[in-house]
Amino acid sequence: MSIDLKAHDRMTIIDIDTNRKTVNYSRREQLARVMWSMGSLLIKFSPRPAFAWRRLILRAFGAKIGKEVHTYSSTRIYMPWNLEIGDWSGLGEDVFVYSLGKVRIGNNVTISYRSHLCAGTHNLHDPLLPLLKPPIVIEDDVWIGTDAFIGPGITIGKLAIVGARGVVVKTVASQSIVAGNPARLIGHRSIYSAAAPRAPEMKD
Repeated sequence: MSIDLKAHDRMTIIDIDTNRKTVNYSRREQLARVMWSMGSLLIKFSPRPAFAWRRLILRAFGAKIGKEVHTYSSTRIYMPWNLEIGDWSGLGEDVFVYSLGKVRIGNNVTISYRSHLCAGTHNLHDPLLPLLKPPIVIEDDVWIGTDAFIGPGITIGKLAIVGARGVVVKTVASQSIVAGNPARLIGHRSIYSAAAPRAPEMKD
C-alpha cells in the first residue's frame, strides 16, 4: 500500500510560530483579564457561607447572576463576563468554568464539585490551530454529576442528568440521563414537581 507523503505532511504540519503571534483577545478583554486576576482573589479568600458576597463580585465583573445562586471560594470562573446563571442554581466546590465563549446556565441547575465546563477549543484542521469559543448552554433543572466534563458547543436539555465523571461531547436531549466516556444515553428522567426550587447539593 502506497502513502502519499506530501498529502500526509500537509495534514500534520502545525504552524506554531504563527499561532503564538496570533492575537486571540482584544485589548479591552486583556485588561479585563488582568483586573479579574486580582478581583478573583476576593472570591478565593471569601468565607464558605459568603454566597451573597460572591454573587456581588461576579456581577461587578460582568456576570449575569440570578437570585440565590451558590458558588464557592474554590469555584473557578475564567471570564465572568461570559457567564450567565439563572435563579437558584449552584456551582459546587472546585468547579471550573472555562468561559472563553459564552456559558449560559439555567434555573435550578446543580453543577457538582470538580466538574469542568469547557467553552474553548482549537480548529485542529487548520495548521494555525486558531482559537475557537463555542458556547455552552445548560438548560433548567439539569444536574451535572461529580467530575463531569462538558465540552465546547454543547447544549444540555431541560431536566437532563449527566452522571459522575461523564464526558459530554454531543448535545444531550431533555430528560435524558447520560453517563460514561464518551457519555451515552442510559435512561430517561421523569418530570416531577420539586418541593423547593433549590439545587440539591447547595443546602448548607
